[in-house]
Amino acid sequence: MISKEYKELAKWAMQYALSKGCSDARVSVYSRTSDSFEYRDTQLDRLEQSAESGMGIQLFVDGRYASYSTNRMDKKELERYIANSVEATRFLAKDEFRKLPQPARYYKGNGKGLDTYDNDVDKVSVDDKLALIKDAAAEVYGSDPRIISVTSGYADGKASSYMAASNGFEGESDTTYFELVASTSMKGEGDARPSDYWYDVSIFWNMLQKQGIGKKAYERTVRKLGQEKIASGVYPMLLDNMLSYSLLSPVMSALSGGNIQQKNSFLIDKIGESIASEKFTLIDDPHIPQARGARWFDGEGVATARRTVIEKGVLRVYYIDTYYGGKLDMEPTVQSPSILTCEHGGKNFDQLLASMDRGIWVTGFNGGNSNSTTGDFSLGIEGFLVEKGKAVKPVSEMNITGNLLTLWKSVIEIGNDPRLNSPQRIPSILFDRVSFSGI
Repeated sequence: MISKEYKELAKWAMQYALSKGCSDARVSVYSRTSDSFEYRDTQLDRLEQSAESGMGIQLFVDGRYASYSTNRMDKKELERYIANSVEATRFLAKDEFRKLPQPARYYKGNGKGLDTYDNDVDKVSVDDKLALIKDAAAEVYGSDPRIISVTSGYADGKASSYMAASNGFEGESDTTYFELVASTSMKGEGDARPSDYWYDVSIFWNMLQKQGIGKKAYERTVRKLGQEKIASGVYPMLLDNMLSYSLLSPVMSALSGGNIQQKNSFLIDKIGESIASEKFTLIDDPHIPQARGARWFDGEGVATARRTVIEKGVLRVYYIDTYYGGKLDMEPTVQSPSILTCEHGGKNFDQLLASMDRGIWVTGFNGGNSNSTTGDFSLGIEGFLVEKGKAVKPVSEMNITGNLLTLWKSVIEIGNDPRLNSPQRIPSILFDRVSFSGI
C-alpha cells in the first residue's frame, strides 16, 4: 500500500511543478516487489527478489509536454529535479493535443471494492514457495524415461500506485498475484524434442492451484509425441482457450487510437461495420471483483466502464485516450482494455471437438507474423488432426494463412470454457474454412 507520506509527497511535487511554470501536471508514486524461483529437475536453479519504488511526473508547459521518472524521493532532490525538468520541457516542440482529460471523465470513487489485493501476501514463507515448485517437478520427474527435463517456477508480487492530477483527479490501486508454472521436454522420434507447459495464476494465495501443474504439463507434452505434417487444405479450426486471445490480440491492437491515427490499423473507419461473425460479441468488463485486470480507472485517471466492443460481429468501440482523441477529432473513450469477455455459446470444449467431422485443433503457435495495416497473417501452428470428433494425430510444422477480417467472420461456434485466471477471458472458438499449408 502507498504510505500517506508518499501520497503527500506526490501532491507536493504536483504543486511544486505548477509553481515552476507548468499549466498542468500529473504525478504518480508507485511501489512494487516480486519474488521468483525456478526448480530444474531436482535442484533449485534460480532465485530472484526485487523491490522498487519511484515517482513519475508528467509536465504540461506552455503547450509542451514531457514525462519524467525518478526513484530519488527526497524533497530537496526533487525540487532540483522538477525545476530542471520544467526548463528542459520548454525546449520541446509544442503539441496542442497534449492535455489532461476533462475532469468529468475522471473516476471519482475511493478505489476500493474490486478486492484485487491479498492482505496475507507477506505471510507466505519462502519455504512454502520453494515447496510448491519442488513438488510440481516431483510430480513427473523420473516417471518416464523419455523425459529430458522438468522445470517448475513460482512467482509472486504486489504493486501499489497513487496518482494525482492538477485538474482534480486523485486515485490509488493495489494488486497482488501468485503464479505456479511447470514445463517438460521429452525425447521424441529422431531429433524431435517436444515440450509443453501448464500454469495457474491467482490474485490470492489460497486460490492458487497448487497440485497437478507438473502432471498437466507432462500430459500436454506426451500428446505431442509423433507430430507430423498433413496435407495442405482448407479445414475447420478449433482454437482452444489457451490460444484464443492470440488471434484476437492483433484485432485489439488495431482498435487503439495510436495505431488508427498512424494509419497502422486494418480497422480504420470500421465503427458500425461488421468485422466478425454475428456469433461473436466481445465485452470489456473492468469491474469484476477479485479478477486479474479489474480496475476503476486507466492510466490517465479516466473512469473505466463496461463496454460492448464488438456486438454480434459489429464494431462498436475504439480505445482512444485524450491525446489521440484530439488528434483524430474523435470522442475519447478509455486508454486500453481491462478484462475482455465474450458471450458464450452452449457447448464446452469436448462438445465443440465432437462436432468436427474433419478439421484441426490448434494448440500452439510457432512464429509467424500479422500485418497490422492489412490484417493479413501467416502463423506456424501445432495441434491435432480431428476426425469424427476425435483427435487422431498430432500435427506440427504447418501454417495458417489468411486475413483477420475473413477469419473472424468465419466463426461458427463460441465455447463456454474461458480461463478465469486471465484478464483475457476468451473461450475455445471454432472457425470454418481456414487455409492450412503442410505437405
